[in-house]
This record gives sequence, structure tokens and C-alpha cells, in this order.
Amino acid sequence: MTKLQVKTFGCRLNAFESEVIRVLAAKQNVQENVIVFNTCSVTQEAIRQSKQQIRRIYRESPDYIIIVTGCAAQLLPDSFSNMKEVFAVIGNIEKLSPVQWDILQTKINNRKNSDNTESDSNSTYVQVSNITSEQTNYLNKLPTVHGTSSQTRVYVQIQSGCNHSCTFCIIPFTRGASKSRSSEQIIEQVAHFTKLKYKEIVLTGVDITSWGHDLPGQPTLGSLIQDILKAIPDLNRLRLSSVDCADLYSVGVAHLIKQEERLMPHLHLSLQSGDNMILKRMKRRHSREMIIDCCNDIRKSRPNVTFGADIIAGFPTETDDMFFNSLQLISEIQLAFLHVFPFSPHEKTPASRMPQVPTDVARHRAQQLRKAGENEKKKWLASLDNTTQEILIEKSGIGRTPCFAEVKFNTTQPIGEVVKAVVHTTGELHLCGEVI
Repeated sequence: MTKLQVKTFGCRLNAFESEVIRVLAAKQNVQENVIVFNTCSVTQEAIRQSKQQIRRIYRESPDYIIIVTGCAAQLLPDSFSNMKEVFAVIGNIEKLSPVQWDILQTKINNRKNSDNTESDSNSTYVQVSNITSEQTNYLNKLPTVHGTSSQTRVYVQIQSGCNHSCTFCIIPFTRGASKSRSSEQIIEQVAHFTKLKYKEIVLTGVDITSWGHDLPGQPTLGSLIQDILKAIPDLNRLRLSSVDCADLYSVGVAHLIKQEERLMPHLHLSLQSGDNMILKRMKRRHSREMIIDCCNDIRKSRPNVTFGADIIAGFPTETDDMFFNSLQLISEIQLAFLHVFPFSPHEKTPASRMPQVPTDVARHRAQQLRKAGENEKKKWLASLDNTTQEILIEKSGIGRTPCFAEVKFNTTQPIGEVVKAVVHTTGELHLCGEVI
């Protein structure tokens, strides 16, 4: 028999929730020959890949019991339940519920005890609630995760959902309104991971700069960061996942990133475009000028800070000139880490009803953005040549600097430890390191 497997698609939030799934499933003894697909719906391609892998796994091992959850399952439950390979489909709320895993284990037992005839025990189980109308804060029932598959950095969920209505985004339909996990639970989880000797913690969620708005007293992300660092002096490195550009100052993140050394000097911005007209049509809350001013301001106080960004290529109505504004912004603010997506319409979103850019044009623009990002990364890495860095080792010969530059070593290094090394440029998308 094969133990429970959880296959994670998409974001860092899903990565943490997959660890929660492991905890809940283990408590209910959901273990043998079960595979959970924790899916993503950020693009149509992400949904297609999930289905492709489900079919492949079933084809290779038809005895597996396949459970599908995550954002694609939340968005398209019928599409997955109609797949002959799928045993159960559960939503984003249900996957975090001990009760649901108890029900699933009962149904798995019924299947094993059945005589393989057509019966209720062999039909697909579907439990996907309407997350957009969910009022209760299900995050405060999350169990403590006692360990992860990672030996280096770990993710801690601080919130889920989003209250904004960007015209391209499917997240409100898959995650619902923004809900915050309590600071007490967050600090408890971070402290637990720190005691387990993890050197780096990443705070993650859908829209982490909105954390706290629904909690008593409306605390901010900045206050949470300060509370974590004060409560856990042994925490070496605290990192943030993607942040909303419009809120960096109002929630205190810009102030902290300037001065707090344990808050890693790397911000990944939910940028989406470098053109003001496209930003308006996306219903984003920042402008091109706001981003430039923000990055320049933070760099003045912390020169080693690096920035990454999400950018959509070929958003509806995007002209060549509008695209050029995005392309130019990469070098203007020195974006060293890019996540580029050709626009992928979801039928429930307003952007799907706007005049579309041809798919081949969107893909070509995405290639140009990625190439510009690679060039910017190489220039940035060259600026780190012959500097001394503290590097968290992720694999035996690979690690990351505080600003997230990848460093490769010719010698084996202790996984999960921080080593001091002199780094040198390679002309590629990584540095090489010599331990000192």
C-alpha cells in the first residue's frame, strides 16, 4: 500500500494548505492509496494540467483513490466530478475541515468494503459550498502544522480570499472574501517552525496586505510582522509572498522593509501591467508612477532590496504602445524576478467580455517580457559579484541569499543551514559561491 500523497499546483498558499490537508487526513487515518490533487485555476492551462495529471496517474495506477480540491475544483466541480478517475471533489473550505475528512474516510471504507457493483459508495462524492457567501472565518480552525516536506523555508498562511474586484481575476469565485487568521495562531505556527530549526518563514495568502481588516481592532500586516519578530527573537529570516502595491505604505510594510534586517529585502509585487490605461481597465488601485516612486523610495533606505512582479501579457485592448510601457518598466525599476502570464480569460470575469488580443500576440509579448526579465536579473546578479552573502542552503549545492539570488556551490553544503560565502557572477541566472 502507498501512503497518502498530496500533489500541489499553483501558489504558495496552496503549498501551506497541502500541509494542512496532510495533518487533517492523517488524523482521520486517510492514508492508504489516496492521492489528493490541490489544484490551481489562475489560468486555463493550469486547469488543463491538473486534469492531464489526474488521467495519467489513474492510467498508471487505477487502484488509487483520487480526491480533487483547490481552486479549480471550487470553480468547476462538475467538470472534475464527471471524470471517471475522480472519487471525490471538495471545495476550498471543505479541504480545511476535519469533518469532511472524517466523511471522506467513511466513504473510502465503504468503497473498499463494496463488491464493486454500481452503488452509492462508488459514485463521485461532491461537497463544494458557495465560498462567495461564506460568513464564518474558517481559517481560525486550522490545525498547527508540525512539519513539512521542505527542509529549508516554510510557508505560513495568514489570510485567504480578496475583497477587490480586478476585472481579470477569478479568485473571488474560488476563495471568496478576504478572511484573516488570528495573530495568536500565526505567531504560534511561526514559533513552532522556528523551534524545529527552520531558518526562514514565508507569510503567505491571497492578498496578505489586507490581513487584519476583519479582526478586532483592525491590525495591519506591519503590526503583525512586528509582533512576530518581537515574540520570536530566534527567527532568522522572515519573508513575504506577493504583496499588493497599493497598500505597501498604508499597512506599514514599506516602513519595515526599509529598516528591519530580519525582514528579507525582497518584495514580489502584484503589478500586472506597467501601463496606466490597462491598470484602470484591470481595476487595479495603483499607477505606474506609484510603483516607480515606491521602489525608488525603498531602495534609498535599503539599497540591497530586490523586486519581482506578476505581469499579464496581452490583456484585452492592450496595444503595442501599452505593452511597451510594461516592457520598459522592467528596466526602470529593475525587476529581477518576473512571473509572466499570457492573458487567459475566465468566462465569469469582466475581462473575458472585453476586446481580446490574439493569443499568438499575447504569447509573443510574454516571451519578450520574460527575456527582458532575464536580462535584468543577469545585470542585478553581476552587481553582487565578489560580495559576501549569508546563504540558506536549499539543496546540497544550492542556496538563496536574503534578496533571493540563487547561489550554486561546487561542494556539498548542509541543507537547511545558513552559510557565509563570497559570491561571483557566472553570466547565467545564478551566482557561484565559495564558503568562507
